[in-house]
Amino acid sequence: MTPPSVANPPRPYIVFGKPDIRQPEIDEVLDSLRSGWLGTGPKVERFERAIAQYLGVEQAVAANSCTAALHLALLALGIGPGDEVIVPTLTFCATANVVVHVGARPVLVDVDRASQCLTADAVEAAITPRTKAVIPVHFAGWPANLPSLRSLANRHGLKIIQDAAHCLEGLIDGVPPSRYGDVTCLSFYVTKNVVTGEGGMAVTNDRTVADRMRVLGLDGIDADAWKRFSSAGYRHYSCVVPGFKYNMMDLQAALGIHQLARVDANLRLREAQWARYQDALQCLPLVLPASPSAAVVHARHLYTVRVRPDAPVRRDTLMSDLHKRGVGAGVHYVPLHEHPYYQQLLQVQNGAYPVASAIGRETCSLPLGPGLRDDEQTRVIAAVHEVLRGVASVS
Repeated sequence: MTPPSVANPPRPYIVFGKPDIRQPEIDEVLDSLRSGWLGTGPKVERFERAIAQYLGVEQAVAANSCTAALHLALLALGIGPGDEVIVPTLTFCATANVVVHVGARPVLVDVDRASQCLTADAVEAAITPRTKAVIPVHFAGWPANLPSLRSLANRHGLKIIQDAAHCLEGLIDGVPPSRYGDVTCLSFYVTKNVVTGEGGMAVTNDRTVADRMRVLGLDGIDADAWKRFSSAGYRHYSCVVPGFKYNMMDLQAALGIHQLARVDANLRLREAQWARYQDALQCLPLVLPASPSAAVVHARHLYTVRVRPDAPVRRDTLMSDLHKRGVGAGVHYVPLHEHPYYQQLLQVQNGAYPVASAIGRETCSLPLGPGLRDDEQTRVIAAVHEVLRGVASVS
């Protein structure tokens, strides 16, 4: 094979979910390295305060992932063996895994075709005497209908633990979704709208629940590590419960502090990229993302298209051909009821979740976010056209 010439080098691969890391984050990480404080310390506390202020809540508890935050929330709210927790089947497996980890049983429900979130009607139909909580997932950044879910939860005495991994910036009638839930869990994974590499956060207005999560998340000890070794002097600790090693590091928080400072500006950028995709792809055999009402602010975390049955290729072929053209893409998601573990655990019947099943077969997420340059989005659009129409040149 003839190598590419120096004059025409191969174009860089467009990574799906590429983070946008700038000098303030780098300087903050270097400051942590120079200080010697790498683990849980003052920058984690600073990041927690910033998130709490941004969302208008009283308590924020940092963790090493959204999965850990969800696990802690279930435990702190007393969910355990014999309980049932309602979960949308269209989500990442971690949303249901944590229910299993506390000894409870996940009960799957189908999702709305437009928002791809669970609905109050689906939740109400799944409630049994054992139901103790519901975990709405704000898919791709579109907040679930929380006013109706909150009303339903109040009537049935249920807890709402939100999986808001996609939806830090979302609003419903000007109000962050976190104010509707008992606990709301966020993700700062490398592809998310605020990035710390790995990391998560649980937010709540219940101080007792927050304190319980703090103890459970740091090996069950009654004093934060950074406070035990701070300049105030060493203090002894006691293990009051067999907890978990779920704490966030200052090295991670150093990134998050400055990522959060740009979150609203980055939302405007993603909105512009979203609009460009909507305009450029509307002529293709794709189902493009729906838009919520004007009362809802969509966090624009994922731009997901669905490959229609009349398209010349199926979803997997589209993704493979995009990869060959140097464009990364994702699948969000293979529904939970199609994974072997949950098929066996829940004895899933064929045809039980028709909407999520169709989405799972057809969905493809295209690159989006501040790490995506204009010329790269042009390449993404051109590549999608090439695969679906054989048209190589688009604006």
